[in-house]
Amino acid sequence: MPSLTIKDELTIYNAADQKSNLLMFLTAGDDLEINLANVTEIDTAGLQLLILIKREAAHLGKSLRFVMHSKAVLDVLELANLTGTFGDQVVLTQN
Repeated sequence: MPSLTIKDELTIYNAADQKSNLLMFLTAGDDLEINLANVTEIDTAGLQLLILIKREAAHLGKSLRFVMHSKAVLDVLELANLTGTFGDQVVLTQN
């Protein structure tokens, strides 16, 4: 299964670059995984990217899971009341 680890922030400052990388990752296979353990900061632009990539994967008939959510990601998902919306199992990392 192809996996992508996001190592940077998911913020307005790098959203354009991250968007290109995430959309390109969708071509890597039909069963995909994005590791969010190293996301240290996420804002609404980053949250929109996660929603976009999940929607695009569904539109293309691909399975995409977010795994190893960092505390920053979980905090934003909870704040937006979207924790269960993505349908991914939430596993806390140790950071």
